[in-house]
Amino acid sequence: MKIICIGRNYAKHIAELQNEKPLNPVIFLKPDSAILVKNQPFFIPPFSKEIHYEVEILVKINKVGKYINQKFAHTYYDEIGLGIDFTARDIQDDCKAKGLPWEKAKAFDGSAVIGEFFPKESLGDLNNLNFKLQKNDQIVQDGNTNAMLWKIDELIAYVSQFFTLKKGDILFTGTPEGVGKVSENDVLVGILNGVENFRVNIK
Repeated sequence: MKIICIGRNYAKHIAELQNEKPLNPVIFLKPDSAILVKNQPFFIPPFSKEIHYEVEILVKINKVGKYINQKFAHTYYDEIGLGIDFTARDIQDDCKAKGLPWEKAKAFDGSAVIGEFFPKESLGDLNNLNFKLQKNDQIVQDGNTNAMLWKIDELIAYVSQFFTLKKGDILFTGTPEGVGKVSENDVLVGILNGVENFRVNIK
């Protein structure tokens, strides 16, 4: 399986990082080694002094697809979840300034938190999903999929032009504004449609 991530999919997040609004979805990948083992803490890696949380809606692909027509994209997933794209912001900023790829800032071990998945039918309108991230009982990110620049089906159609989607692949759909630094002993809690989806201790 592979993890396909979308960057710059929420206008306010683009603004907070002072990035340019892209003409097309920004795509990057994480290897399966990036998945944080369920119920394990996240250990701040020694190579970064600025690890940021980014909470995101996740989509689990349920069958093989290539060059998927947007009108059929909804048939390629049955489950929706929530997760975190941990980012070494200091490393990413340095790579971007030098015009270099920034996988080492995004794809390092443990950088992908994958919470629980739910049948999409149980969540109602997928273009109106509420999701939040709490850090130490304070809400730091509060998003809704209605603010996505590209909706889920649009993303699947676009991504499938470049990568064959396979059963079990996971699509990270981008983060809203409010990203920030994690510190030792922080507790992060993801909430999807009012229900706790994951909890991560920072070490």
